[in-house]
Amino acid sequence: MSSVSTSPRPASTPVVLPVSKSVLWLVGTALIALAVYYFIGVDQGAVSVFGNDMHVHEFVHDARHFLGFPCH
Repeated sequence: MSSVSTSPRPASTPVVLPVSKSVLWLVGTALIALAVYYFIGVDQGAVSVFGNDMHVHEFVHDARHFLGFPCH
């Protein structure tokens, strides 16, 4: 036999986030997203932020092709 618990559940309360804090989260998330987009989609090694270093390009090379970014 199964026993069903009939104890009352506490009401959930919504999380209230102030506008100033939500703007900080939005800006931070946008900056991180743009950095990820640059390193996966734009960084070509020759025009890299890090000079003529190909390490970042080679690290994300397969992800670039998987996501549809051309690189050669």
